[in-house]
Formats: sequence, C-alpha cells, structure tokens
Amino acid sequence: MTVAPGASPSLIDHVTNVSDFIWGGTWNGDPVLTIGGQVLPPMTIILLGVGLWFMIGLKFYPIRNMGSAFAGLFKGRKGAGAGEISPFAALSTALSGQVGTGNLAGVATAIALGGPGAIFWMWITALIGMALAFAEGSLAIRYRETTSDGTYRGGPMSYIMMGLGPKWTWLAILFCIGTLFSALVTGNTIQANAVADGLSEMFGIEEWMGGLITAVAVFVVIIGGIKAIGNVAEKIVPFMAFAYVAMATIAILINIQDIPETFSRIFGGAFNTQAASGGFVGAAIALAIRAGVARGLFSNEAGQGSTPIAHAVAQTDDPEQQGRMAMLGTFIDTIVICTMTALVILTVEGPFNHAGAAVKHAWQSDLQGFAMTSGAFAAAFPLAVGSIPIGTLIASLALILFVFTTLLTWSYYGERAITFLYDRVPGSTRKGERFLHISWRVIWCVVIFVGSSQDLTLVWRLGDISNAAMALPNLLALALLSGVVFKLAKGQRKAGPDHHRATPEEPEEY
Repeated sequence: MTVAPGASPSLIDHVTNVSDFIWGGTWNGDPVLTIGGQVLPPMTIILLGVGLWFMIGLKFYPIRNMGSAFAGLFKGRKGAGAGEISPFAALSTALSGQVGTGNLAGVATAIALGGPGAIFWMWITALIGMALAFAEGSLAIRYRETTSDGTYRGGPMSYIMMGLGPKWTWLAILFCIGTLFSALVTGNTIQANAVADGLSEMFGIEEWMGGLITAVAVFVVIIGGIKAIGNVAEKIVPFMAFAYVAMATIAILINIQDIPETFSRIFGGAFNTQAASGGFVGAAIALAIRAGVARGLFSNEAGQGSTPIAHAVAQTDDPEQQGRMAMLGTFIDTIVICTMTALVILTVEGPFNHAGAAVKHAWQSDLQGFAMTSGAFAAAFPLAVGSIPIGTLIASLALILFVFTTLLTWSYYGERAITFLYDRVPGSTRKGERFLHISWRVIWCVVIFVGSSQDLTLVWRLGDISNAAMALPNLLALALLSGVVFKLAKGQRKAGPDHHRATPEEPEEY
C-alpha cells in the first residue's frame, strides 16, 4: 500500500500499514526487514517458528498419528470423563468457529493478494498448525477450571493461570483483550456481513434485514450456552462440510483437464522470486507467503487460541485424545475445505472477464472475495433456478451455514474472555457471571445486526491485526508450556506443574 504524493494518510492507510507490517514486513509497500533481498514478515516468522518448534519437539506426532486421530472420531461421539459436551461435539464446535468466511471469501482473497502460490503457504500453515492445535487441545484438557456449580471451562487464559502461575496473569489478560477484539471483528462483523450478502444473493432481501434475521437466529441458540451451541454444531457441521466437499469435487471433476495447470501455478507461484513491477526482489513470494499464512490463520485459527476454549469443555480426562481432535480440526478446515475452494476457483473454466477482456478462470477475473468463489461455482453449475445459477445457490447456502455456526461459536469465545476479565474484579460472583453472559449475548446479536451492512475494506485489515493481537500471547504461553505438551503427547496425563490457590471469586482455583 502506498499513499499518493501530497495526500494525507487516511485511517485505512494507517491500518493497512500496520497489517502489512505484522503479516508482510512492509510499510508503505516497502520492505522493513530483509535478509538477502527477502522480506521478513514478523507474525509469519513467529507463527511458523513456534509451530516448527512443536512439530519437531513432538517428533512429527500430528503426521504420524493422523490415522488414529480419524479413528478417534467415532470413539469421540460419547463422552468418557468430566466435561460439558462429547469430544466430538467439542471438535464440531471448534470447527464451527474455524469453518466460516475464511473458507470461501478468505481463500479467494488470499489468491487475489498473493496469487495461486498463496495456497501452498496456506497448506504449510495448516500442517505446522496441526502441531499447534495439538498443543492447544491437550493443554485445554490438562488445565481447565471448574466453577462453584460444577461447570467446566477453559482455554488459554486457564492454561496460562494454572500452568504458568499467577505471575503470568498479565499475559492471560492480554490474551482476553485480544480475543474480544478478534471476536467482534473477525468472529462477528466480517461473518455477519458475509451471511447478509449470502441471504441477499439467494432471496434478494436487504442487508439490514438479513442481519436482523441472522441476529435473531443466533440469539435463539446462544441463549442456551455452550451445550446448545455444541448440540447445534454437532448436527450441522459434519453435514455441511461433507456436502460442500462433495459439490466442490464434482465441480473440479467437470474441469479435470485443468488440474495439472492448477497445481503447476500453486507450486510455481509459491517460489516466484521475480521482482514485482516497481517493487523489491522477492516481492511476489513475500505476497504469497503473507496472503497464505494470514488467511490460513484466519481460516483454521491454529495457534490463535480460540479453539482450545471449545475443546476445554469436552467430556474426557485424556489430554492427548482431545489434542488429536484439535489437530483434526485444522486438517479438515484447511487441507480439506479450503483446498477444495481453491481448486474450484483455480480450475473451473467459465465466461469470466478482466478489464473487458475474456479470461479462463475466476481468479483471473475482476471478481473479488466471495463473488469469486460464487462465480466459479456458478460456472461449474450454470443451470438456473429462477434467475440464479445452481452454483451460486450452492456457494451462498454453504456460506450462510458456515458463517451462522461461526457466529455461534465465537460468541462463546468472547463470553469466556469477558468472563475472565470480570473474575479479576474483587467480589465477582457466579451470579454476576450469569448476568454478564446474558448481556454479552445481547450485545453480540446487536453487533451482528449493525455489522451486516458495514463496508468491510477496513474491517478485513482490522481482522488481520486482531488475529495477531490474540495469537501472540497464546503463542508465548504455548512456547513456555511446550515441555508439558511433549509429555502429554507421551500419555502423561498429569504432566506439568499445577498452580492452584483458593480464592473467594470464581473459579475458586486461582
């Protein structure tokens, strides 16, 4: 991003610069830190660096145990320990938060920003992210808290307090502030806007009306708390994921002749070091990495600290088992669903245009964001129902279901963050928590209504910043607790220290 000579930077210019520095290592389009002509993007290095530390320390556990992880899906349908919902329901809840706008619009945005090569870096983020997800899921069970009325809950704020001790309270507070920021921006506003667009695409209703309908539907579910969210997620998520992958597979098979070219573009673009016009050497690969890693994290949330909040309520006393469930969530979200979206966008041929000239694929056209994904599906399934192509209906319905469940789960993530902050106030009570929960759920639905009709140019950039604000405290906590994670992977369920102390406030454990 560059500012025109003589022009004063706008708010979006400042936000874009911060976002580009965090994820791309550039400022005003120029590299800030470089080695051998290659830009060093700070957040990308931290995320992949910590992820590699876990992957090596776990001796590639996620890859070695992929088979047993999938086998555990069937065993996880019934709880076998303390908790609120079954391990499978906890995975479904986490997945409902992971699978959302990022899987449809986010993938298209990654390709638009970084070219087909961004998909390769999205895969790398996911593979390394599986190690981070295992760490998060296992720690979520090892260190979780119990309220005075016997409710289980947890997440990074809990494993920071109980695994690292009271002196790290500042880190838990920092994480919760980042979580609230990320929840309202990426977990709500971006999702609400997407579902309103989907409803408008399908039924032609105004965005504000779509937002109102969504807010009411979300409130009906979240008023019942995590058990209601888990119950809905367990039923919707497996169905919508399977149906979407099936339709994407058909679309790709229809255009199977373009698959070799697609993979050539993905791998070639991932390592394209030629200078961009007027840019620095390595600009192309830097853009691909920045887009792939940032959108990969936006989609699968590995290392961000959100999914362990869902996994902490699983009915299991085995940290390793839930760690495997957590790493499956990352695999399903990115390696499966995001890849299918990318292949549809890059492979399907259709009547697309760029600057008035005909082009072969959606990613080469003028289409942006979800419109690119929807356009690719429409080209694959052009038969119209009324005046809308079946492909557009498929993409829109998938978006609505994906985003609806994301709104459910992220409301709980935000609720846990604001509850933790409230519990730091002397005199906080369980009754006060319940009042705060209801208030938060109402505020959440009001933001859905307001956010459904907002311009997202600024919000998407704020989303990248908020994701980093949430991920950095969590990644530090994971790194400090890495020794515990390595022991949990070996089946040592009580590995690591326990920092407990009786307090008059909830959760009465720290």
